[in-house]
Amino acid sequence: MQQLWCVVLGMLWASGRGLGVEAVERCPEACRCSRKTSPERMEVNCHKRGLRSFPSTLSPDSWILKMGENGIQELPAHALRPVPKIESINLERNAVRSLHPQAFSGARRLMLLNLYGNQLSKLPARGFQDLLNLRFLMLGQNQITAVKPEMFAGMRNLSDLDLPLNSLTALPPNAFKPLIALKVLDLALNRIQRISPRAFTGLSELLFLNLDNNSLKSLSPGVFRPLGSLEMLVLDNNLLTSLSGAALEGLSGLQELYLRNNVLDRLPKDLFRPTPRLSSLALTGNRLKTVDGSLFSQLSDLKELFLQGNPWVCDCSMAPLLRWVSQTAASLAPLEGLRCAGPAEQRDKTLSTLQPDGLHCRA
Repeated sequence: MQQLWCVVLGMLWASGRGLGVEAVERCPEACRCSRKTSPERMEVNCHKRGLRSFPSTLSPDSWILKMGENGIQELPAHALRPVPKIESINLERNAVRSLHPQAFSGARRLMLLNLYGNQLSKLPARGFQDLLNLRFLMLGQNQITAVKPEMFAGMRNLSDLDLPLNSLTALPPNAFKPLIALKVLDLALNRIQRISPRAFTGLSELLFLNLDNNSLKSLSPGVFRPLGSLEMLVLDNNLLTSLSGAALEGLSGLQELYLRNNVLDRLPKDLFRPTPRLSSLALTGNRLKTVDGSLFSQLSDLKELFLQGNPWVCDCSMAPLLRWVSQTAASLAPLEGLRCAGPAEQRDKTLSTLQPDGLHCRA
């Protein structure tokens, strides 16, 4: 019986019936096709094969397309119509300049779309509206200059949107409003100077927001108010000179805040009142001369605080901070990185060697 079954399977394989194996014959000539995980699912590997256009000879049961590092310049209308079961497409490091508004028409099972490292300058309005199950969209290292809500229409299940290394200069109102399930938003290494107070409307599920390496000089009060679930906010390497007391309003779930390498010279005393769950705070590499210790005493969950690389002025105004440092269980290591920039008699001393009651007030 076992031998007979093997013969039957062999005949089905040869005839292309029952298992959809006729698709083997439709593998693009330059590519390799395989069925590693299931006989009913084809993986198409065209990585670095010199393709200049999106292949049209694809098996209808293709579910993974690997087409990175080719020379594909555009995605035409209905490019995915031949592959209704497609779940993952990797088109990173091609030369894609444009996406037809109907390029992804019908690809309702697609979960991952990687367009990293192409030449896209804009996204078509409603171009992704059929991607109802898309979870991951990678658009990093393109030349995208603007984001608008109509670009993301229909993407109600997207959880991860990567847009680093583009040419964004501003985030308009409701920019990401359709993305109601978004968990991760990466906007690092752009040129963002302005963020509308309503830019993050609709992102109530967002957990991680990366704005590292942009050109932000200020933040509108309440700009993060819609982000009640946010756990990590990265604002490193911007041009922030000051923060209003309402800059972090609405971030009741925030656990990690990174403000390294800005030009902050002061912090309002109520800055962290909206963030009671903050456990990690980085203020390294700013222009802080003094900070009231009561600013941090509001943070009962604080476990890590990074204050190195600031020009601390160790006069009597530093006494409250030194008292808090001596009492807190939070880690401030390395303590030797906390050094006085002035006055002259205290210069280059570490804060850990100073006594709060021994500091003099400047005239």
